[in-house]
Amino acid sequence: MNYLIAVLADRIQAESAYLALEKEGIKGTILGKGYKSADEFGLIDPKEVAQKQARLMAFWLIPFGFFAGATFNIITGLDTFAWAGEIGNHVVAGLLGAGSGALGSVFVGGGIGLIAGSGDALPYRNRLNEGKYLIVVQGSDSVHRQATRILRQFEPENIQGYKE
Repeated sequence: MNYLIAVLADRIQAESAYLALEKEGIKGTILGKGYKSADEFGLIDPKEVAQKQARLMAFWLIPFGFFAGATFNIITGLDTFAWAGEIGNHVVAGLLGAGSGALGSVFVGGGIGLIAGSGDALPYRNRLNEGKYLIVVQGSDSVHRQATRILRQFEPENIQGYKE
């Protein structure tokens, strides 16, 4: 599916643009206060995706890290923690490996996206949080060209097309 997203400054502009599109037979959706929210429309929250990916990675990396840490300690015969004894050294090494696996799941699994945010959905969510409105048009390239021509009359902040 192809999407065309236009960012408009206020509700009056968004409604006017929507009516102009409707007059030409183009179906659009308004996102903003009083209309559909980003979640209702299906605009993906990058934080949710990052959390899900980090949990998935942790499911695999923490046990792997534990066994890798314990195995490394067994192979090398290191006596790093004399107070723990031989078995305790292997367990502590395993726990340190599990901690490394947890850290790896945060970095590799999307934790940076969780902290910094990523993807195109985040700027649109931020614009909605600022009180702006989005008009989303779904359709073919010819519909997008026609919608772009109509929407430019309303001087949107941004018009962007996306293809899935």
